[in-house]
Amino acid sequence: MTEIKLFATPETGVWEPTPDGNRRRIVLYTDELMMVEFAFEKDGVGWLHSHPHVQSSYVAEGRFEVTIDGEVETVSAGGAFIVPSGLEHGVKALEAGRLVDCFTPHRADFLKTA
Repeated sequence: MTEIKLFATPETGVWEPTPDGNRRRIVLYTDELMMVEFAFEKDGVGWLHSHPHVQSSYVAEGRFEVTIDGEVETVSAGGAFIVPSGLEHGVKALEAGRLVDCFTPHRADFLKTA
């Protein structure tokens, strides 16, 4: 079994481009949970999509227009949102910013490129 990392630093993980033109880095993960940081430039879009994972997102920096199942809200730094399994969701960065997302279970599709 691979040793599980319990702590991360700002240097943990490798930034990689996302298919929608933003960047992400895997911070930490176990089989049950994954933490991923996403970075967006102003007007960057996280395409509408859905997945079976439950997702919680914390806005670490910036301001985002967040759409979840057709409902749209603006969420600023310090705010957060949860996406239940299977709901269509996406974001638009109203200014440059960062999201810290947690997924349960972990996103195996992200590990294929990590």
